[in-house]
Amino acid sequence: MNDKNEKENDLKETSEEAVPESSAAPAEEKEEKETEAPKKEHKVSKKELEEMKKACEDQKKAYDELSDKYTRMIAEYDNFRKRAQKEKDGIYADAYADAVKELLTVKDNLEMAVRFSDKEKFAEGVILTLNKFGDVLTKLGIEEFGAEGDEFDPNIHNAIMHTEEEGAKENTIVEVLQKGYKKGDKVIRYAMVKVVN
Repeated sequence: MNDKNEKENDLKETSEEAVPESSAAPAEEKEEKETEAPKKEHKVSKKELEEMKKACEDQKKAYDELSDKYTRMIAEYDNFRKRAQKEKDGIYADAYADAVKELLTVKDNLEMAVRFSDKEKFAEGVILTLNKFGDVLTKLGIEEFGAEGDEFDPNIHNAIMHTEEEGAKENTIVEVLQKGYKKGDKVIRYAMVKVVN
C-alpha cells in the first residue's frame, strides 16, 4: 500500500509541476504582447494633422475674441460707473449753485435796504426783499405752509402750545409761531403752531 501511495504522490507532484509551466507560457506571451503594444505608433496623415492644427487655431481665435470682449465689457462698465458718479456729483453741485445764486439776489436787496436812513424807504425795501425771497422760494419749488385756521396735521405741524378758545373748532391752528416749508412731499421745516384742544 505504501508503494501505491507513493506512486500517487509522485503523479500529483509531476502534474502540479506541469501545470505551472503551461500556465506560465501564456503569461510570458502576454508580457511580450504588452511590451509590443506601445511600440505601435498611430500614424497621422498630413491632412489630419493640418485639420487638427486648424481646429486648434480656430479655438484659440474664439478664445481670444471672448477674452477681448470680456476685457472691453469690464472697461466699459468701469467707465460708466465713473461717469455716473461724476454726473451725480455734478448735478448736486449745479443744484446747490443755482439755489445759492437765487438767494444772493435777496442778500443784494437787503444790502440796498440798509443804505436808506429814511424809515419808510427802509420798510419798503424790506417788504420788497420779502416778496423777492418768496419768489425765489417758489422758483426753487419750495412751498410755504402753516396758516391760522388750517387743520392741525401732525405730519407737517409741530404743536408746541395748546389752548382752549370758545367758538374755535377743535384741532385748528390759532397761531403760527414759525411757518413750515416743503418741496414736494419732503418737509424742509415743520411749522410751529398753537392748536385748539
